[in-house]
Amino acid sequence: MKIIYAIVSSDDGTRVTDVLNEHQFSVTRLATTGGFLKKGNSTLLIGTEEERVNEAIELIKDTCGKRQKITCNVPAPNIASISAGYMMMPMTVELGGATIFVTDVERFEKI
Repeated sequence: MKIIYAIVSSDDGTRVTDVLNEHQFSVTRLATTGGFLKKGNSTLLIGTEEERVNEAIELIKDTCGKRQKITCNVPAPNIASISAGYMMMPMTVELGGATIFVTDVERFEKI
């Protein structure tokens, strides 16, 4: 038995959960926040047999398309920036996709 931790954009969370459920995967969805863009994520916990891990990962890949977004990088205020004002620089960031971890489950009980 394995547990898959899949961190996806909150924009993709419902879609991925629905697709996994359609293929008989049990999914627990947690609301989380990313560190870099401070945007909402969904962390999916998927318990499955070892022989179905690749199937689950492929479903996640097919559902979480990567896309690009232009955002402005706002620096944290400090003494120098207060007197000089803020300089906002547009930058392109990649959104979507997934970060996936697969670990062994030592014990599993469904009560």
